[in-house]
Amino acid sequence: MKTFTCLIAMVLIMTVMVDQSRGHSCDSTFFSSLVQLIPCRRAVSPFSPTPPSMACCNAVKALGQPCLCVLVKGPSVSGVDRGMTLQLPEKCATNFDPCELTRK
Repeated sequence: MKTFTCLIAMVLIMTVMVDQSRGHSCDSTFFSSLVQLIPCRRAVSPFSPTPPSMACCNAVKALGQPCLCVLVKGPSVSGVDRGMTLQLPEKCATNFDPCELTRK
């Protein structure tokens, strides 16, 4: 729980820095998108990942591809593997286009 609290504090600080990272058609902020994917935290943990739960898959579908890409392109988050995050749509059987990870 202490790690989660630190994670939230870190994300709040970073939220100010990610205005330029907002997606093309994503109406959510980096922070609100991250909060929406809390049910997926075990599925994207680099230390002991588990298959995404039904709640995680529902969150991924509700979030949508543009906002998922905002998360992947945003600041790194401790305890979250970007590669595993990119695999969530496939594991959840959604038909999202892949995120383009090129940075200028």
